[in-house]
Amino acid sequence: MDWLSADFFTALAAIIVINVVLSGDNAIVIALAARKLPKSMRSKAIIGGTAGAILLRVMATLAVVWLLKLPGLQLAGGLMLVWIAYQLVAADNNGDGSSPRREAATTGVWAAVRTIMIADAVMSLDNMLGVAAAAQGSLLLVILGLLISIPIMVLGSNIILRLIDRFSFIIYLGAGVLAWTAAKMLIEEPWLEDLMTFHRWVPWGMQVVVVCGVLLAGFLQNRTHSHTGASGS
Repeated sequence: MDWLSADFFTALAAIIVINVVLSGDNAIVIALAARKLPKSMRSKAIIGGTAGAILLRVMATLAVVWLLKLPGLQLAGGLMLVWIAYQLVAADNNGDGSSPRREAATTGVWAAVRTIMIADAVMSLDNMLGVAAAAQGSLLLVILGLLISIPIMVLGSNIILRLIDRFSFIIYLGAGVLAWTAAKMLIEEPWLEDLMTFHRWVPWGMQVVVVCGVLLAGFLQNRTHSHTGASGS
């Protein structure tokens, strides 16, 4: 495809739209992963995690169509995302986030970067599939489209972080979105097709169980952590 042709720019525009539409949940996971860090460390986690996630996307996008045909991939990814959603909404057992030591903060940055990269890789299967289809095999289009998504995710995650600082309940809304995404992956797993088509209510039941289970488990963990902190102070 000629990079000066109308087809090239049409495909690039399609990739940009795909990234804008499908990067909302990725911005949420970036914000939730960085929220436990001191404000001075959040930018490092956001930039590092986003850059690493984009690098993984570039390497994986051209192979994702083939990978999605592997039985069990959606199941494994969905279960992994359930655990990540719980980890992001649950309280940090090492403290309440006040004045951590420099070493602990540095470790926290790398932990947040790792979480962002893993979650983004799991959640971006639909994004990668759409980009790969729109790019029509052009590696240049894939790279350009994914690079354009960097400011989208960075800006979106910073906005969400500011909202979280003011309204803590947004943490639960974000975790609910991640859990719902995980449930969608489980529903679309070929190995579970017979179960999901057994009754109409089964897919809806799966989403309710996963979302409510993650939020309830996170709420109970937070309440236990809060009571433990109060008794120890």
